[in-house]
Amino acid sequence: MAFDLLITNGTVVTATDTYQADLGVEGGRITAIGARVARDNATRVIDAKDRLVMPGGIDVHTHLDMPFGGTTSADDFETGTRAAAFGGTTTLIDFAIQYKGQTLRTAFDAWMQKAASKATTDYAFHCIITDLPDARLDEMDALVREGVPSFKLFMAYPGVFMLDDASIFKAMRRTAKNGGMICMHAENGGAIDVIVQQALAEGKTAPKYHALTRPTTAEAEATARAIALAQMAGAPVYIVHLSCNDALEKVREARDRGLPVYAETCPQYLYLSLENMEAPGFEGAKYVFTPPLREKWHQEKLWQGLKQDNLQVVSTDHCPFCFKEQKELGKNDFTKIPNGGPGIEHRMSLVYSGGVASGRFSANRFVELTSTTPAKLFGLYPRKGTIAVGSDADLVIFNPTRKHTISAKTHHMRVDYSMFEGITITGVPEIVMSRGRVIVENNEFKGKAGSGNFLKRAQYAGV
Repeated sequence: MAFDLLITNGTVVTATDTYQADLGVEGGRITAIGARVARDNATRVIDAKDRLVMPGGIDVHTHLDMPFGGTTSADDFETGTRAAAFGGTTTLIDFAIQYKGQTLRTAFDAWMQKAASKATTDYAFHCIITDLPDARLDEMDALVREGVPSFKLFMAYPGVFMLDDASIFKAMRRTAKNGGMICMHAENGGAIDVIVQQALAEGKTAPKYHALTRPTTAEAEATARAIALAQMAGAPVYIVHLSCNDALEKVREARDRGLPVYAETCPQYLYLSLENMEAPGFEGAKYVFTPPLREKWHQEKLWQGLKQDNLQVVSTDHCPFCFKEQKELGKNDFTKIPNGGPGIEHRMSLVYSGGVASGRFSANRFVELTSTTPAKLFGLYPRKGTIAVGSDADLVIFNPTRKHTISAKTHHMRVDYSMFEGITITGVPEIVMSRGRVIVENNEFKGKAGSGNFLKRAQYAGV
């Protein structure tokens, strides 16, 4: 058997198994897995001795080239997918935003146009729905048929993204029939707005008030309400960027009752806290994203949630805005600071370092959280998210002991700061492959813009 690529001597790690094996790759797919695969006919052989060979990461929550608050997120689909690849992430699911009055198809087409000539790795889309008259419900069915089976709804940002409970319930009832799934931004936007207006009236305009006006109770209440609406609709629900123990408890209770409720958290909630918002001057603006940072004690609760499967996924909510010029739009009013932070490049290493290297959970659980469960929940498995004959050769050769100190000076995201500046991580990707093509090696990018494929996804089928 001939191979384009043969990976030898590595320790293969999937969500369920760890074993020594060689991997043969042909035509962009894994075609052989064995103890000693013949290497005579391999175009290239990579020796992965003392390295882990894992499926490429899947980040199901990114915002590339996204307009927000009078500006646009700093990474487009070229720079964003490139930075993701350096961090071992080989598939992204981004968000196509339907603005009020638009069809869902218009939103999808607009984001396809942003990505098609630029993405260096494979990508897919969720559709953000901000306007849902009854006529739009048929459009949801059409998108599911076209391989976009997930929709993001907001309980926050009144007047911009927020939908009322009736619209949310109608959307959930539709996904119960068409095989889609709702991804929910769960915060009580109405109550938060009242708190925000009061803070501004009292002259509280500094970045830290972004966090102090969005209490954990507002997230927990909305999470419980989203779960209740989904239960009434007979539909699954996926809570995005869960940040606090109050909301985690609502998810845990629902899962204990056997409901199809899932949730993700993000590295910023695992590593950062309200203390970061106290940075001098305007520095706290670097940490303005939604939901906001919480008191430090929530971090260990979230790590335990990941270990115990009360949280199923770690994604980034990568939405970078440069500190100079973009974040500074809110210099005198925290509500005008563009919401979002850069994280796409370091998700895998941060989760490995804090999870596996720190002894909280196994390398198999790491793969499950960063690749396999995202693939299963969002209709990409087993093409993505595992190492098996017939799966795409999206592979990461990972050094589990190498250390790296995160810095804006060395990262590849198009943003002028790092949320994780100065944090030293253990475990880094060294070689990254997308469909069998080596796209990162020796800290060099070897991919090219436009080589990523749009992925049509299957309907929700559980985990």
